[in-house]
Amino acid sequence: MTIQRSDWQRSKRNIMIGLGIVLLLLLSSALVTTSARASADDGNGDKGKFHKLGNVLITDQFNNRVIEVDPITKNIVWSFGSGDPTLCNPGPGAIIGTNDAERISDGLTLISGTGIPPGASSSMPNGCVDNRVIVVNQAGQIIWQYGQAGVTGHGPNMLNVPVFAIQLPNHNFLITDQGNNRIIEVDKAKEKVWSYGPHSGPGALNSPNSAELLPNGHILIADENNNRAIEITRDGEIVWQYNTGLNTVAFASRLPNGDTLITDAGNSRILEINQQKQIVFQYFTNTAPGSNPSPLPTNAVRLVNGDTSIADQFNDRAIIIDASGNIVFQYGITNVPGVGPDKLNAPYTAFVIGDYTGQTPPPPNY
Repeated sequence: MTIQRSDWQRSKRNIMIGLGIVLLLLLSSALVTTSARASADDGNGDKGKFHKLGNVLITDQFNNRVIEVDPITKNIVWSFGSGDPTLCNPGPGAIIGTNDAERISDGLTLISGTGIPPGASSSMPNGCVDNRVIVVNQAGQIIWQYGQAGVTGHGPNMLNVPVFAIQLPNHNFLITDQGNNRIIEVDKAKEKVWSYGPHSGPGALNSPNSAELLPNGHILIADENNNRAIEITRDGEIVWQYNTGLNTVAFASRLPNGDTLITDAGNSRILEINQQKQIVFQYFTNTAPGSNPSPLPTNAVRLVNGDTSIADQFNDRAIIIDASGNIVFQYGITNVPGVGPDKLNAPYTAFVIGDYTGQTPPPPNY
């Protein structure tokens, strides 16, 4: 059939309109798919708040995940890992026994896959090995990794229970390799450029649990089972130490005023000592009604507003307290492990996004 000019024009217009509708539908579908993938909102509908200043990043250790929580709504706005306390699946998209997660630049997250030792979690009685430090993007893709999933070692690209990692201003990574009793610095090419971990003498570490780079270039280490916090030079000389009355030092940070904030896990307390080594602040996490008598808090950081964020491990909660010790935020029900809404299972660190008070700030770009 021959098409007249007017018919052709109408057909052409209709075709263009149809193509436009198809393109709009395709674009809309792509945007919905991208939003669903990127928001990772755990089904609570709270999208668009990922990487918001003030959100709380929590390592939910025995639930094998990292979650980012809106402190106002308590909604999970981002998560990484299975959230399954029984699943031993170290590898892409998964993490086992998370002991540390740090939000670095560009919305990336640095995570320590510590693993779970046998007997530590009733949900995984035989334990599960991970031994990786990874950097993941918002979509959960691993863009950098040091260590091999499920492999324990000491050589190149091998770790043994990595419990803590930070990105340094020079873009390298400082890793607390607990099972090897050492602190190592590796670059993005996975070359080890510095390490500390003497096998004997006063500097020998015993299950170190964290290491922070100080503004003076020294390293502050929470030497957990030596019950002390030490400051060393890059040459390995101990220039400062505190161990008075401590029992299982899980974390230490140097505050802007020169004081040191220490997580004294075995005594269920957070304490701040001044430069004269006098206690100027302390808070016990086992005094709340229904508390575990020995909750072993594992992390505490001072915030810019003077509050303190605490991971109260076996009380299964992350809390923020004010200078008077009042709880101003809590996620998790005290001493009730779980994985549902407002539930945690042995959280290990809890950092407020964008607040690096007393910590090593990451470089402005990855």
